[in-house]
Amino acid sequence: MTAALPSLALALLCLLQAGAQVPVQPNLDTEKFAGVWHVTAIASNCSIFLKMKDGMKSSMAIISFMPEGDLALKLVWPLMDKCQKFELLLQQSGQAGHYMGAQEQRDLCVMETDYSHYAILHEAHHSEAEPSTALQLLTREQDVSPQLLQKFMQLIPTMGLTKDMLAILPKSGE
Repeated sequence: MTAALPSLALALLCLLQAGAQVPVQPNLDTEKFAGVWHVTAIASNCSIFLKMKDGMKSSMAIISFMPEGDLALKLVWPLMDKCQKFELLLQQSGQAGHYMGAQEQRDLCVMETDYSHYAILHEAHHSEAEPSTALQLLTREQDVSPQLLQKFMQLIPTMGLTKDMLAILPKSGE
């Protein structure tokens, strides 16, 4: 047990360091960023996601901001027979573009966006049972350009994820 402690400490330091290296969109303009987005690609090491990724379709994310700067996120996932809805309220961390959910133990960073075509989000879930990391490619339209997809795929290994953790989500039509 004591032999494992240095390894565990080193692993935790690496995770903290990796989290600190997530870039955030400078001077995020929340008014331009708010609105409807399509989740067109996800890469994640979450075991639940990895089991479901091959059957997933593109979903909608509706992003709005509260007067105090908190981010409200509504997700609508099309499933076989119905749509599943999720709502999250994430608190502003003090840095524009970085949001935290205390109850869900989440960190969400808007890494990059051009506001009118795409956004790349980094999400870290700090669960004791299963910590996970996810990168999401959001687009204003359901179609994604090959160049944008390539840019997203190049980010995957820089966040400690692998290409086999990637799901390019087909259009849902719903």
